[in-house]
Amino acid sequence: MSIQYFSEDVPLPKLKKRKINSWINRVIECEGKKPGDVSFIFCSDNYLLEMNKKYLKHFYFTDVITFDYVVGNTIAGDIFISLDRIKDNSQVYGVTFESELHRVFVHGVLHLLGYKDKDTKSREMMTFKEDYYLKMQIDN
Repeated sequence: MSIQYFSEDVPLPKLKKRKINSWINRVIECEGKKPGDVSFIFCSDNYLLEMNKKYLKHFYFTDVITFDYVVGNTIAGDIFISLDRIKDNSQVYGVTFESELHRVFVHGVLHLLGYKDKDTKSREMMTFKEDYYLKMQIDN
């Protein structure tokens, strides 16, 4: 099991990897699953837009796209994150870049854990879980 960080067409952001890794593993374990191989891949808006078009047939910018490689109870996948969206969204929501990035980290992991966000009820549950696990991270 490992958590890795990569970048495509942007510099890798400064990260507290050990702390993030520990937190992500706790999130997965709290949901009753086993951590597997999870990769966070940082990229630009344009890079993620092309992926969104190619793989999901969506023609709009997004902050995160998750590719699920979960097998049984072992959580694994690739989570692509647009640093441009993180920067813009942090300003829109009045939070720090780091705070918004952490929200997107856990959002992607929650998708791997089976949570959806396509309708109001599932979005509310996703937001509840994000807030819960963000607080867990802050408290530890």
